[in-house]
Amino acid sequence: MTGQPPRPGHPGAMYYEDFAPGQSFVTAGRTITETDLQMFSMLTGDWNAIHCDADFAASTRYGQRLVHGSFGIGLAIGMMHGLGIFEGTAVAMLGITDWTFDKPILIGMTLRLRLSVIEVAPGRTGRTGRVGRRFELIDSAGEVVQQGRSDVLVTTRAGQSA
Repeated sequence: MTGQPPRPGHPGAMYYEDFAPGQSFVTAGRTITETDLQMFSMLTGDWNAIHCDADFAASTRYGQRLVHGSFGIGLAIGMMHGLGIFEGTAVAMLGITDWTFDKPILIGMTLRLRLSVIEVAPGRTGRTGRVGRRFELIDSAGEVVQQGRSDVLVTTRAGQSA
């Protein structure tokens, strides 16, 4: 399958029936760069001094520029896709709730995503089910930097063939 995205039947893809509360998946690390900070500033238009003014940021409690908090949400979602477990089986993300910014994201930090299944609920038709997920961005020391919940609607095996 070189050059093609994973799809149902791919070893990494999981259906609703494959998920159970207590499962946990951890991604490889990703080191945050100056380019990440600059590109996110350009994409969003958020040029707040705490992100782009090194002199100003040096005078703050962190002593350096901070990467945007909302960058962490996008990073976590991207890292989750790298797991491949929802490739071809996810129908829709149902929302992001209870997201907290527990520690600042700094240039040079290496972050990982720990994704935990917290609940599963079958759909009315039997073609899909909801998977409740806890996202935790964790640093090299294993401390949570950001966390939140994001549920997803996932196809059942029966629903995939329908």
